Amino acid sequence: MQDNGFETIHPTGPTETRRDFLYVATGMAAAVGTAATFWPFIDNMRPSADVTALATIEVDLSSIEPGQRVTVKWRSQPLFLVRRTPEMVAAAVADDLNPDLIDPQADAERVQRSEWLVVVGVCTHLGCIPLGQRSDEPHGPYNGWFCPCHGSAYDVSGRVRRGPAPRNLHVPPYVFLDESRIRIG
Repeated sequence: MQDNGFETIHPTGPTETRRDFLYVATGMAAAVGTAATFWPFIDNMRPSADVTALATIEVDLSSIEPGQRVTVKWRSQPLFLVRRTPEMVAAAVADDLNPDLIDPQADAERVQRSEWLVVVGVCTHLGCIPLGQRSDEPHGPYNGWFCPCHGSAYDVSGRVRRGPAPRNLHVPPYVFLDESRIRIG
């Protein structure tokens, strides 16, 4: 064939056809329909309003005496606040280098002020609530908390010392607003 320099015109028109547009439009409609169908399920996975409201709490510390333990609710979990005595702080610091710690962590890494300990009161083994917050409950052999379900024992710094619990009691994010108030969360 010879090239005569003229452009060949196809009678069917441009290469994009009406059918291609219909395919794209149908695909877009299907995607929007699928998203609209699954949105109620995705939206249902958000935390409820009562949980969101408790995401951050402020606690007044002025009424807590040295040696006293207080429990507050945070994110539907118990939060243990302890105003530690100098003897409790000394015992926690003395155990910093103890080779028997299951999850080694220095006391200074777990507290912002040595007098105050703030931990989530849920055993790290199976989610039980350890005993030891009230004066009439057993504090365990390390003067901290004792989980009677499987025998985990925590010291006065919230570190696991024996039992099946693999980790120390969790320290939540918190900040001291002033000498007598703390914001958790």
